[in-house]
Amino acid sequence: MSPLIEIDQLPATGTHTILIDARGGKDACQRYLEGHLPNAVFADLDTHLAAHTDNPAQGGRHPLPTLAAFAAQLGRWGVTPGSHVIVYDDKSGANSAARLWWMLRAIGHDNVQVINGGLAAAKKAGIPLQNEAYTPTPAAPYPAEHDYLHTVTIEEVMQAAKDATRLVIDVRETPRYLGHTEPLDLIAGHIPGAINLPYIDNLDADGKFKPAEELLAAYDEAIGDVRDGNIIVHCGSGVTACHTLLGMEYAGISGPQLYIGSWSEWSRRDLPIGKEER
Repeated sequence: MSPLIEIDQLPATGTHTILIDARGGKDACQRYLEGHLPNAVFADLDTHLAAHTDNPAQGGRHPLPTLAAFAAQLGRWGVTPGSHVIVYDDKSGANSAARLWWMLRAIGHDNVQVINGGLAAAKKAGIPLQNEAYTPTPAAPYPAEHDYLHTVTIEEVMQAAKDATRLVIDVRETPRYLGHTEPLDLIAGHIPGAINLPYIDNLDADGKFKPAEELLAAYDEAIGDVRDGNIIVHCGSGVTACHTLLGMEYAGISGPQLYIGSWSEWSRRDLPIGKEER
């Protein structure tokens, strides 16, 4: 199954298809109520797709919720092992949709796709939006058989960044990577040894993912012979990194790992910081 689905390919929602509107930001729920796809349940990045933290130095700004908490939330959305889950957001998948896609894949639920182009694609297609919250039919907590797969710790990142056979990819905007600006975390810069592959380059001018072959060519140029579990992807807090993980899956590159803590953890741990002068 492709990790992406086009807006004109959407099946009818029902017992086996669950549509989830995943958004981030303090006004996420308000934006959802101002217009969402029919029968889409609301998923909030900060409350549903991340655990609360008082100390980003341990796990970053958006640590993963416990498996039990996520399984219970999936049940409240009506997601079962037999569900076809379709996710979108209002940021071309760069915010929370890709994160939810990755989380589901990481616990073994493969039948999940992200709408290519997100809410903007739906508006462009003329799909009428709803502005009332949709209440799904709940199910039992999702019976996940294992914890989140394909994650790495900060210690593993330290080692990988020094290893020529492995690759650490930072998908943040280039000015943040270079250390010229930092709007969210305490210190600007990057993990020494990490390369910069901005997630925004996954998208075309319409906010949709570029064709798979074009993405693969760009990734191949950046990563060379490094493949699979030897690739570690990170961002500011483990959210937009999932956008590139989705793009890699779409391009046929499977197995890269996610550093959940990302720059928000690394930059708070008194570790080496890479910067480039203006």
